[in-house]
Amino acid sequence: MKNKKIWLSLGCILLVICLSLVFQVTKENAKNKLSETELTQEKLDKAETTVTEDEESDLTQVDNAIEDKTIESNPEVNPEDVATASGENDTSNNLEGKSTPNSDKGQDTLNSNTNAELDNFNTEPVLDGKPLPVEWQDVKVEKEKELKCTLSVSCNTVLDNLDKLSQEKKDIIPEDGIIFKEQEVVFYEGETVFNVLLREMKKNKIHMEFTMTPIYNSNYIEGIGNLYELDCGELSGWVYKVNGWSPNYGSSRYKLTDGDNIQWQYTCDLGRDVGGESMNAEVGE
Repeated sequence: MKNKKIWLSLGCILLVICLSLVFQVTKENAKNKLSETELTQEKLDKAETTVTEDEESDLTQVDNAIEDKTIESNPEVNPEDVATASGENDTSNNLEGKSTPNSDKGQDTLNSNTNAELDNFNTEPVLDGKPLPVEWQDVKVEKEKELKCTLSVSCNTVLDNLDKLSQEKKDIIPEDGIIFKEQEVVFYEGETVFNVLLREMKKNKIHMEFTMTPIYNSNYIEGIGNLYELDCGELSGWVYKVNGWSPNYGSSRYKLTDGDNIQWQYTCDLGRDVGGESMNAEVGE
């Protein structure tokens, strides 16, 4: 009986020891699993942070690219450019993106070297013997030195294209097509075709609307006498000639010389109807 109790006590002790060992092993395993889980979560957090940073970097690069393109596509235009170029403070509506045969892109592309490079303002090579364009901001006007030239403004081509003319403009067309009869006018050394046109239209109270086109460094004539580009068909607009030649650059870049003859004409056919067969201008671009 005594031996039986001894064995029973030993059995209980062994059971307690075994349970203690099992509990200890279970606790260690649970601790290891928890450590592994925390490590895995830490790696995931780190990876997510890295991805987020990379994504933010990519998005920043995209935003910068869009901003650069916007700036490039929409260059800032100094509102004083028009006044500076014309010598006046009065400006008109700015209608962007339109181009008529008198546009600053040019009107005469005949040149022996058709592959020659354009200048900084997209001007094609000028015919040999013809005046090269000047940049109005670099030219000093000497008002103490008066010179003379002749100026005329006409729209007689419209009379042959009344079927194309906008209905609301039919009453403004002069019967003879003459808006400003050819006459001798005064200009000053250093002035351009644009300067003379603007001054004479104001002096004679004749409507004129224009806008500065920085990419071509010249003022662009939209309308004279309330007759605008595209008013007489999709190929219509204002063009100019000096001494019978249609320059392939804007009127703000044509520096006048004494005795020049300036003609502003309204074309209904890209200049072909006013003797400008060589013009390559585009209307309504």
